[in-house]
Amino acid sequence: MSSYTPSSRAARVAANDGDDLHFCSTCTFSSVCSERGYDKSRLRDLHVLVEHIGPFREGQHIFREGDRFNSIAGVRAGTVKTYITDRNGREQVLGFFLPGEVIGLNAISQSRYPCNAIALDEVLLCNFSFSKMSELAASMPGLQQQLFRLMSEDIGKATLLAGDHTADERMAAFLILMSRRYASPDMPARRFRLTMPRTDIANFLRLAAETVSRILKRFQTDGLVRVERRDVELLDTTRLMEIASNVLRN
Repeated sequence: MSSYTPSSRAARVAANDGDDLHFCSTCTFSSVCSERGYDKSRLRDLHVLVEHIGPFREGQHIFREGDRFNSIAGVRAGTVKTYITDRNGREQVLGFFLPGEVIGLNAISQSRYPCNAIALDEVLLCNFSFSKMSELAASMPGLQQQLFRLMSEDIGKATLLAGDHTADERMAAFLILMSRRYASPDMPARRFRLTMPRTDIANFLRLAAETVSRILKRFQTDGLVRVERRDVELLDTTRLMEIASNVLRN
């Protein structure tokens, strides 16, 4: 497998193409706001703060469990891991957030973050004041629908792998979903980089790290994927979808 080439979506994020007037091209709220004629300066006039923050370095926390919630953040670049730690000090990975995705939605009900968020590499974020976004959403049905959609997706990510699935089913589903999340409208992402370590992937899938490595090796032997360190290419998505069907249900 040749060296990793980022998808067009990842390249746009790395370009950091937002400015004082325009949203970044991967901003999850840009299309909704633009349809109503709201650029970033207009939102500022309405006291809706849109603030670029970072970079957060690898291993640096973005927020911790129990911190007061006042904003949601869109990932502009890098990968964010969310996790909790049980009473015995054992870490449980809850999810991974890629460029164009939003962290902090699960803090809305309690007004405090119920988990920790940590940068897995260099992370750039775009912060949105949630109280002001909520006020704006009341007059913008499209923005309100987008917030509801994001909340629904967040719940879906948390429950998708909660069933009684086999290790192969979980791993295949994870690869298919990562491919979908890296894809851009004009390019299916059959090649992507797993920016998270395999120990974190195993923790998220509730598998042993050795099991994840063994399954990836077998998938490669069977011609389903090609793996080179953290670079992955899906060679047979049809068969992967068949394996993952009980998890994805579509």
